[in-house]
Amino acid sequence: MRILENVITDRGSKYAVSGGPCTSAAEAKAFIKALCRNKKFAKATHNTWGLLTEDGPLKNDDGEAGAGMVILRMLERERLHNHIIVVTRWFGGKHLGGDRFRHVQGAVRIYLDDLGTS
Repeated sequence: MRILENVITDRGSKYAVSGGPCTSAAEAKAFIKALCRNKKFAKATHNTWGLLTEDGPLKNDDGEAGAGMVILRMLERERLHNHIIVVTRWFGGKHLGGDRFRHVQGAVRIYLDDLGTS
């Protein structure tokens, strides 16, 4: 599991991004469970994720409507299969509007750059 913390901060909200090999919905659930063993991630407002598997795309917005689709689109562009990416957000008290999607995209880009896919 690769975790990059404090990758983006905006109006009090903080973002982290994590990921790792994953091939199924069951493995995705186990990945999120393992991530949330860290109390900091368990207390996050949102742990949104996307995953491309042989059976098709999987995502979970975790209350951040549309964020999972943003992650999926980026995975598709990179042709990165069987690798989950999770964007975590701790809400800072001010609504970000559409900027939240830009931040999800930015967090995924940071992860992909660190992974060396782009």
